[in-house]
Amino acid sequence: MPQAPPPGLTVGGYRLRARLGEGGMGVVHLGQRPGERPVALKVLRPHIVGDDEARRRLAREVSSLERIRSHRIAEIIDADPWGDIPYVATRYVPGLSLHDHVREEGALRGDDLLWFADCLAEALTAVHQVGVLHRDIKPSNVIMEGRSPVLIDFGLARVADDPRLTMTGWLLGTPGYLAPEILHGEDATAASDVHAWAATVAFAVRPLVERALSPDPGERPTLPDLRVWLARLSGRREPAPVPAPAPAGGTTPMLTLPYSAQAEEGRVAATEVGSVPAPGRTRVLPDGTTEVISEEYGGSSAQGAPW
Repeated sequence: MPQAPPPGLTVGGYRLRARLGEGGMGVVHLGQRPGERPVALKVLRPHIVGDDEARRRLAREVSSLERIRSHRIAEIIDADPWGDIPYVATRYVPGLSLHDHVREEGALRGDDLLWFADCLAEALTAVHQVGVLHRDIKPSNVIMEGRSPVLIDFGLARVADDPRLTMTGWLLGTPGYLAPEILHGEDATAASDVHAWAATVAFAVRPLVERALSPDPGERPTLPDLRVWLARLSGRREPAPVPAPAPAGGTTPMLTLPYSAQAEEGRVAATEVGSVPAPGRTRVLPDGTTEVISEEYGGSSAQGAPW
């Protein structure tokens, strides 16, 4: 829950109305200037921007982030890297984080999940287009505005071609969302943000993923359960049928194909309707029936006719 700061406390002319969150880079408050809309005001910690060089890098980064034009991110509204208390103000997005949304409302499914994944990719594309990496994409940094995600908190973002902002030996990011190359000591890249995107999308379906990864086999969903979920994700009511295995005793399935241009080109999936002795062959007739030709019987039979 947001915590109320001391009464009358202001930063950069913004009255701090509530404490929204806290991280390694700073504390985020709900701030507001008289007559203006509320903002999310990140007050940066002194050791993050403790010298002129760090402040210059922050100023360049803010300048880059201000160029982003996307409603999928909480854009920068104001910033002062040079003040006694440096801060960055972004658009305040009311709503639950993805982390809290999944916990309270359940996993995203179907079209909502596909929409979420695409919108988050759109936000990330807009960030990368100005040469900036986010570096901390995770469920708590995604706010759900209705069914659409908004990417927030560019506290770890940096100009992509800039040196590292922090001292050697620091590892910036969140365990579980950091790309392996960062853990191996390599610099973050656009591909590192893509890795964090994938982990965040996976979190949106976290209950199913957690169940499937349970160390207790009895807690894991069955394959039919998984296929039902995947079917719903794809907009189907139920999974596609699985072809039955070939009968024992040297018989092969008899297949029927609808007579259409697609059937002629072999692009329509076959549906099992029975079986005939091997080595049976079929062909589609102009009236839509399927003729089964069996070398063993030396003749043919149209589908539906008695043997």
